Amino acid sequence: MEGALTARDKVGVQDFVLLDAHTSESAFLDNLRKRFRENLIYVTYPLSQLFSSCGGSLPAFAALSITYIGTLLVSVNPYQELGIYTLSQMELYQGVNFFELPPHVYAIADNAYRMMCSELTNHLILISGESGAGKTEASKKILQYFAMTCPMTDSLEIARDRLLLSNPVLEAFGNAKTLRNDNSSRFGKYMDIQFDFKGIPIGGHIIGYLIEKSRVVYQNHGERNFHIFYQLLEGGEEQLLAYLGLERDPQLYRYLAQAHGASESSMNDRNDWKTVSNAFAVIDFTEDDLENLFGIIASILHLGNVCFRENHQGCATIPVINEIKWIAKLLGVQPSALLEALTHRKIEAQTEEVICPLTLENSVYARDAMAKAVYGRTFTWLVNKINSSLVNKEFTKKTVIGLLDIYGFEVFDKNGGEGWEPIQYFNNKIICDLVEERHKGIISILDEECIRPGPASDLSFLEKLEEKVGKHAHFQTRKLAGPNGRKRIGWMEFRLFHYAGEVTYCTKGFLEKNSDLLYRHLKEVLCRSRNGILKECFLAAELENRRRSPTVGTQFKTSLSSLLEILISKEPSYIRCIKPNERKEPSKFDDFLIRHQIKYLGLMEHLRVRRAGFAYRRKYEHFLQRYKSLCPDTWPHWRGPPAEGVERLIKYIGYKPEEYKLGRFIKGFIHRDKPLCPDNEEFVVFVRKNYILNLRYHVPKNVLDKRWLRPPGILQNMQQKAVASAVFRGKKEGYAESLNKPFANSRIDEGDINPKVLQLIGNEKIQYGIPVIKYDRKGFKARQRQLILTQKAAYVVELAKIKQKIEYSALKGVSTSNLRDGFLVIHVSPGANKHKGDAILQCEHVFEAVTKLIMLVKKENIVHVVQGR
Repeated sequence: MEGALTARDKVGVQDFVLLDAHTSESAFLDNLRKRFRENLIYVTYPLSQLFSSCGGSLPAFAALSITYIGTLLVSVNPYQELGIYTLSQMELYQGVNFFELPPHVYAIADNAYRMMCSELTNHLILISGESGAGKTEASKKILQYFAMTCPMTDSLEIARDRLLLSNPVLEAFGNAKTLRNDNSSRFGKYMDIQFDFKGIPIGGHIIGYLIEKSRVVYQNHGERNFHIFYQLLEGGEEQLLAYLGLERDPQLYRYLAQAHGASESSMNDRNDWKTVSNAFAVIDFTEDDLENLFGIIASILHLGNVCFRENHQGCATIPVINEIKWIAKLLGVQPSALLEALTHRKIEAQTEEVICPLTLENSVYARDAMAKAVYGRTFTWLVNKINSSLVNKEFTKKTVIGLLDIYGFEVFDKNGGEGWEPIQYFNNKIICDLVEERHKGIISILDEECIRPGPASDLSFLEKLEEKVGKHAHFQTRKLAGPNGRKRIGWMEFRLFHYAGEVTYCTKGFLEKNSDLLYRHLKEVLCRSRNGILKECFLAAELENRRRSPTVGTQFKTSLSSLLEILISKEPSYIRCIKPNERKEPSKFDDFLIRHQIKYLGLMEHLRVRRAGFAYRRKYEHFLQRYKSLCPDTWPHWRGPPAEGVERLIKYIGYKPEEYKLGRFIKGFIHRDKPLCPDNEEFVVFVRKNYILNLRYHVPKNVLDKRWLRPPGILQNMQQKAVASAVFRGKKEGYAESLNKPFANSRIDEGDINPKVLQLIGNEKIQYGIPVIKYDRKGFKARQRQLILTQKAAYVVELAKIKQKIEYSALKGVSTSNLRDGFLVIHVSPGANKHKGDAILQCEHVFEAVTKLIMLVKKENIVHVVQGR
């Protein structure tokens, strides 16, 4: 392990269990801070460590599975690119024992994958943290890791591509900019990645939970609607927008123009539209599917612009019906029927139907309810469509690795019922019961108030809460609070005292949001739609069902129960994501904010449990298989019951009774991680000894024999450093300081290169990539670019375009200054690239970039270091 770590990696403690002051929250926070300042954003909790590296790596046949109860990684969002997600990093962590390398999300992914393959068990990686902490990015990196490192066959590549490209589609329709996060997931997503018995990904399945439908019609100040609306307006072709009756300016649409300041977003909607369009093609959406889908998105924008006016009788009318015509065209419904459904309500009394006009307020409610219902069901259809493209019917026996990314806990200035979710605090059950206990919890009381006869209001709901749960120690209203507490609670508010602190909820709109009622008249119109998607979303059979639709609260409890069933059936690993500051600034570490997250994520309690408890448990069969070589009685085969074999093995090793416990059936427990380390060393010694004994009979007789093992990967880095020394030593400032910094295989993750660029590059294998600033030769205007090196040429890339291709055969030389800067000029021979000429670039790692380039060109003497002073 020591050999794998640089001095930078050793800053602080990368394993929290090894903290001396493990009960001190300040020591915990200080360790996070030290590593964060060195851009070391990961720290681990080993829930049970079975391997202690003894320096060097084992031969391939000895790389046995490492086992854990589960693993927990603490990740702090850096709010900047760190270059730690490259293909070379993936290869570094592939098949490596968990504690041999510094903590990384790839280590979590690889450990879950190897355990799944070796034991044929289902696994789960549960990612949690507040909004903006990096949960969505973590799940994407894990998915990319599996896609790039798992064995693959040509016939299954399309399944891999569909798994990867399902992410941008779901993000477009399910993510939005919030005050805390420019790409916040507004739905819970659980994804199963399915593997065959060889560990090859063969398909997947996605479950979406509780899409935040209210965002379609209302956003808080400074936030945005779902990304897809802006992507369509910004990136859609003129012909498509004309067909949909749309203009490019989002401010023309009420559902997009409510939140001022929302235009300030880091999202590139035009580029994201291209990515989503490409994903639609790969996921097998037909032209009809896309026409119907975009028609629905456009119809929602038109629906938001429908204006109502109150007539002299106090009833709502629609004076301008242009938007109604567009909606009717796009959804395939009758304009007159839609017009009537938005301004009238059908009431059934026994065998009689009565159509009553709606008030202005009720018509606005009906319009917004229709928009939410259409978007919510379309999102469900979208998930099902993606699932149909991911299903693989050829393989009946599958193992899975699940990824759970559910939108984070947020305390808004205004907290309403639709944003509720269970906060996974340590020992928070008393609060969960207060919210969801059957017949007694807040959700049950809310449901009762929504369906009871007689007038019901948000105020009557609050009064009912005071009556039924008012004596609960974790519940408070203005009426129940003491003199000091009343000043901080409004008349329509109640407060819950969670484990991590208090959250105040405003009951205004609770009943409306919980009912989520779509008037029957509107439902009839949508059930008759000729839009192919809405035909599947609104079935005629719905009209025959007279039962009331389940409330949002009931849907919430049902979804949570089904999710819990999935989670408890799999072996878990955990990633706890932490947001370092509220302003999304790199390198800023807010002690108060992070201390609060440490508390509500239960990290200190978790650490104490791991230090104090029996941190390792294992099935007897697996424990025996792993360690049987340490005892003569169990090696090489144990014929008796596994439990007896484990007992014999442990007694032979010499564990004391207080260091372990054996369960009655299948679990064995070892107290703490420490006692296992000596046995792992014994195991390594045993394996190495046998490896060397076997090797003496198979050593090649000749030094030129190709059967010799290939040299380690570090040799290539040493060769590059030698070339850099020959070129820059004593010539350029800053070279001496760069000596102890290894060259990276690449500074750009292949996933960050536009697919169109990869297509244009074709079969040329990418050898290196780095972000650069390219300066115009006239005016020296700076432009952000990527420099990509292949075996044959250097490419200067802008997003989806190759701005300049420099073939190595046409490369005349490379110039740098002798100063401490990152400038380099790539000179092109006269006649080659005559319209482009020399490329003037600046990058952060100039020694590395120039060395990579000249080694690919295979000419060291083409570098000229110019004297700057």
